[in-house]
Amino acid sequence: MHSADGQYDRLPEMAAELVGRHVKVILPNGAITATLAAKAATTTIPIVFITGTDPVQRGLVASFNRPGGNLTGMTIIDTTLIPKRLELLREVVPSATVIGLLLNPNSPNAESQVKELDTLVRTYGLILKVVTVRTEAELTPAFESLANDHADAVLAASDALLGGLGVQIVALTERHKLPVIYPFPVSGGLMSYGISLEDVFRQIGNYIGRILKGEKPADLPVMQPTKVQLVINLKTAKSLGLDIPPTLLARADEIIE
Repeated sequence: MHSADGQYDRLPEMAAELVGRHVKVILPNGAITATLAAKAATTTIPIVFITGTDPVQRGLVASFNRPGGNLTGMTIIDTTLIPKRLELLREVVPSATVIGLLLNPNSPNAESQVKELDTLVRTYGLILKVVTVRTEAELTPAFESLANDHADAVLAASDALLGGLGVQIVALTERHKLPVIYPFPVSGGLMSYGISLEDVFRQIGNYIGRILKGEKPADLPVMQPTKVQLVINLKTAKSLGLDIPPTLLARADEIIE
């Protein structure tokens, strides 16, 4: 396993290293930049991607049903879930007027996520406060900025870097008493709403197995996830002084007590 630790400029070199080692299959992480780096490095080694963008528009595949070339995988258009995350967060904190967005501006989907959420908060008459995190060192100042601007609740954007900083984010939410909704389950996190990662990797693993047995990526349609999960942590809610509405608990796929 290779990690760029959020430094996207390292990806081409890392992809070239994998090609040089003659690996059987390349599995980039969720960042489109990782998949593009792998695609640029080889036209023969199978690449099975997980991306939050349209793979046809980004030139990864010719079509969803017949990818062509040496790439296939799964697309997760995460921006479509932002409205639901905001709705869930407002159910937990109905008095919220200032909504924070924790964002990695280097993420390829950063702009689209900001636009989507900005439109929504304006519709509800709320205020959006965007704080950026490019490295772990910027995480603490970002939360201090949210606290100083009196943010009432926060959405963590979908991003590989933020996903790897889940433990640190949870610690900061406890320090500043800020309720946060995540696109992925985080140990100790208040709430998450997003694609079931277990289901995603099960399907991706199935594709990798089929490729290793001789099937071609060009013949394997690009998948789209079908399972979305709502996870609520009651222990964290209690530590933040929040009462989760029974109607919301009834809709949860998993409740942590």
